[in-house]
Amino acid sequence: MEGINWLAVIAAALSMFGIGGLWYSPVLFGTCWMRENELTEADLKNSSQAKIFGFSAVFSLIMAANLAAFLNTDDLTLGFAMAASLAAGLGWAALGVAVVALFERRSWTYIAINGGYLTVSFLTMGPILALWR
Repeated sequence: MEGINWLAVIAAALSMFGIGGLWYSPVLFGTCWMRENELTEADLKNSSQAKIFGFSAVFSLIMAANLAAFLNTDDLTLGFAMAASLAAGLGWAALGVAVVALFERRSWTYIAINGGYLTVSFLTMGPILALWR
């Protein structure tokens, strides 16, 4: 893990957290996401926010650290960071969600919302990690 800028990792994790806040808000896809998951406002209020946000923050940090380790090369370019971020976000994370969702009989809308979030998040984390070394 030598050569990793841990402040950049934290910033990348925070970016993912922030994108999620916007992505799943009523401003973007929150209403549609709730409908696809058959959730109500009451369901959201009756859940453990500390557990959800706490684990989400930890998981975002782990994903950012994982991507930082993958990008930890002396000859890293922004182009490679973007390609690797796209591969991680769309090629692995989003398509992984899609495979599980297909077996769960989820809709293409559900797949697009959640897969899109992961893809955009990774495409945001990559440049942060590449440029802040």
